Amino acid sequence: MYDLEQAIQDRHSTRMFLTDKPVPVELVNEALALAMRAPSNSNIQPWHVVLASGAARNRLVAALLDVAAVESPNVPVLPESFAHKRRELGALVYGSMGISRDDKEARRLAVLRNWEFFRAPLAGIVCMHRDLDYVDAMGVGMFLQTLLLALTARGLSTCVQVSIAGYPDVVREQLGIGEDMRILCGLAIGYPDTSFAANNIHVPRNAVEQNVTFVDH
Repeated sequence: MYDLEQAIQDRHSTRMFLTDKPVPVELVNEALALAMRAPSNSNIQPWHVVLASGAARNRLVAALLDVAAVESPNVPVLPESFAHKRRELGALVYGSMGISRDDKEARRLAVLRNWEFFRAPLAGIVCMHRDLDYVDAMGVGMFLQTLLLALTARGLSTCVQVSIAGYPDVVREQLGIGEDMRILCGLAIGYPDTSFAANNIHVPRNAVEQNVTFVDH
């Protein structure tokens, strides 16, 4: 048995993986079987995941890097009232790597690592059928969180990547994903490069009372 609380504490976004340490398929299958226990609206089980390794993963990365060099990704724009969170996270991550705000080239190279899946040997694409709505996206989210925790408990690291969904046509073409599926995010899976500074940062969380309201009368 794994310690759930410890897995929750240990899970974090890894931004550089070891390229020469493959991911054991049996551990991924164990984690996926657990994640399938996640709740969903009317037991629809709306999640669909495509996992790419080896040559398939390398072709996908090459195609994503090609398009990223000439075209910005189509990712949701945060409302200004929330955009400061992205800026704060960027300052923390880039700061840990010694990249200053005005070093545009270093930032560009760091951003490109998103479409390398941060060099993780196993690249995932998380999808949901287009006919489903936001209530079912919650089910996908619960599946994904369960998967992350199950992988963490087995010594694997992960990073959920909205950036990958910014080039849906490239992902569809490379992995044969049909138009009936909405591409929600990417998922990098592997073993962390512990010498990479950004893997060792502590990203703060809000105090509970900032996000939760109790009503008792």
